[in-house]
Amino acid sequence: MNKNARLQALSTFLKNQRAKISPESVGLVAGVRRRTPGLRREEVAQLAGVSTTWYTWLEQGRDITVSKSVVDAIATALQLTVDEQKYLHSLALGAGPVISKNTGEITEIPPSLQKILQELHFCPTIVSNSRSHILGWNAAASHVFLDFNQIPYEERNLLGLIFTRKELQRLAVNWEHFASGFLSIFRASYGQYVEDEWYSQFVEKMKTVHPDFQRLWEQSEVSSAPEVYIEFRHAKAGKMLFHLTSLQVHGSGDLRCSIYTPVPQSTTEAKLRKLMEEVL
Repeated sequence: MNKNARLQALSTFLKNQRAKISPESVGLVAGVRRRTPGLRREEVAQLAGVSTTWYTWLEQGRDITVSKSVVDAIATALQLTVDEQKYLHSLALGAGPVISKNTGEITEIPPSLQKILQELHFCPTIVSNSRSHILGWNAAASHVFLDFNQIPYEERNLLGLIFTRKELQRLAVNWEHFASGFLSIFRASYGQYVEDEWYSQFVEKMKTVHPDFQRLWEQSEVSSAPEVYIEFRHAKAGKMLFHLTSLQVHGSGDLRCSIYTPVPQSTTEAKLRKLMEEVL
């Protein structure tokens, strides 16, 4: 993303994180004249050991000099997770990995990963690249979600489909919860590839496509591997319960496996077996 987009993303992130922390949790007195939730800017500055003016400029997205040690102090003050710390460092310092032109354009998965997909018979699984483009899936995923073979590659973006396909919006009982898990993953990549303008362009495009995208994007967490419990209401199979586990595949492709495991002691796997047998 360009510098202005990066600094704006930094500003939004700092404001959101500051609003999540109660004064009491960091040993401060809440008082009675707080008009907004969370910490004030001067309190974050105090906890981080920096001037209020400097922190205010940082949160406003101004182009100022920032050191790693100060960013570390702010991360501690805001009680950030490991993934959130990485995100903050990327945005504040403007340092991301070296990106080749083809990093986000990988369109195939290795045979070994394809074999793993095939072996996960009753765990719907999707493999996507760092830009959320779907590269591989198994039969179970086609039965639960969509027939991805019918979708051209350029339209087969996991995040895009979640926000634009009505069948996926109807599938999840709590669609916003469903979407938020993938937004948190995408935000982690968004911060990691700070020099790749594709991400900011995609976000701007999505804001025009779906009315809820901007609100959910601004509220989204940062997590490279969230664990999500999700309930689906499948048109044919009815109620289905899954745990979503997101795994990063190490290698030059920066691939990710999204695995939906049927909840134990539920009827989900039996329903999925029957659904798949009916098609055979």
